[in-house]
Amino acid sequence: MRKIPSNDELMTTREVGEVLGVAVRTVQLWVESGVLPAWRTAGGHRRIARSAVERLTRERADMLAPVVHGATAPPTRALRLLVVEDDADLRQLFSMMVEGWRFPVELSTANDGFQGLVRIGQWMPDMVVTDLNMPGMNGFEMVRSLKMAGAEYANLQVVAVTALSAGDVADRGGLPEGTVVFQKPVDFSAIEDLARNRQMTLR
Repeated sequence: MRKIPSNDELMTTREVGEVLGVAVRTVQLWVESGVLPAWRTAGGHRRIARSAVERLTRERADMLAPVVHGATAPPTRALRLLVVEDDADLRQLFSMMVEGWRFPVELSTANDGFQGLVRIGQWMPDMVVTDLNMPGMNGFEMVRSLKMAGAEYANLQVVAVTALSAGDVADRGGLPEGTVVFQKPVDFSAIEDLARNRQMTLR
């Protein structure tokens, strides 16, 4: 069993936010997604080990350090990644996580499916990560519209991230073949792996 640190080693989400320069909601999202391990008090409040915060600070610094590629590495362009998400805090979290990916990425965001379709038409991304439940045009409608558009978007990799179960997705008509679906909380490492593999195919 993992030992719970003593009280003088624990920090509140507000304290962590002040140290890292991010909003409390961002810290909560880090906890929910497993980026920061945390404990709950008897009153239901989150407490985070100071050592975990220091480790995350070091990891972020390491991830943002320049990467020296070998001279024989094949030239690849930056991956164009579009994130469609109505939650502003989640969009910020995506942005912060993508900053740490050790391969070139150009990130753009949209607030709903309609904005997503407009951005796709303007920018032609290589990969789209989208929520499914959104006001206005939701992710289901956006992804189906993309696939109905024909060969123009045949090579576009689409990843849906949702709190819905597989049964709920099926009850709502499902998603087009080839759509990758991840359950929330967001598995950033799995999305990073998909993005890295996609980026390696670009020229």
